[in-house]
Amino acid sequence: MLFRPGRPAARPNPSPDVLAPVVLSIGGRDVTVTLRRNPRALRYTLRVRAVERDVVLTVPPRGSVIEAHAFAHRYRDWIATRLARLPDRVLLQPGARIPLRGVEHHIVHRPHLRGTVWIEAGEDGPLLCVAGEAPHVARRVGDFLKREAKADLTIASRRHAAALEVAIGRITLRDTASRWGSCSSSGALSYSWRLILAPPHVLDYLAAHEVAHRREMNHGPRFWATVKRLCPGYERAEAWLRSHGASLHRYGERAAR
Repeated sequence: MLFRPGRPAARPNPSPDVLAPVVLSIGGRDVTVTLRRNPRALRYTLRVRAVERDVVLTVPPRGSVIEAHAFAHRYRDWIATRLARLPDRVLLQPGARIPLRGVEHHIVHRPHLRGTVWIEAGEDGPLLCVAGEAPHVARRVGDFLKREAKADLTIASRRHAAALEVAIGRITLRDTASRWGSCSSSGALSYSWRLILAPPHVLDYLAAHEVAHRREMNHGPRFWATVKRLCPGYERAEAWLRSHGASLHRYGERAAR
């Protein structure tokens, strides 16, 4: 682009969808409210997202930043109430209790023993024992959970694929907030590692769900008939995810920012 001498270059106008966030003081701390313009929105709407543990304000096409800020301030008490209801974060550290295949395990540090992570029987339930130095406990527990998730999901996916007589590709694990699994057109499967925290019938249903997409890349009647064939009573697993799925995101190696 050429500019005439003596005339400053014009600065590009910012995108109308890039809106300045709102920062509210709630309970002695600053809470950032992200503003997102939605061309299909009819009104201002607020959401406190349990998984991301954040606040999002949707702005309609003709809404303004000034109105959005005023709306957020007007509903500050509502935001405070919803944030207070979020379950506390649980770090993968000694003393914590975490579900493994739906059963609560108590994390115990065994610094003087050799090995990585193993399970022992305890007086009040199973123990998840971790060897090594204290700074590595959270990472070792996280790695253990992901290995267990990969093993269980691989077994379940291959079993369902054999039942349908379809081929599946590579199986990978992610930590996504919006979906528990996915299936690409090439047959590659991706799952949330957090499914290892849920009861086994939930993990098995998600494997059946994604493998069923190898026959039907949609969510039509034939797809659900295939899911039911692979996983009779899958509705129970879906109900569990609706009620408890968000709580699986409580657990992590590091505290939320």
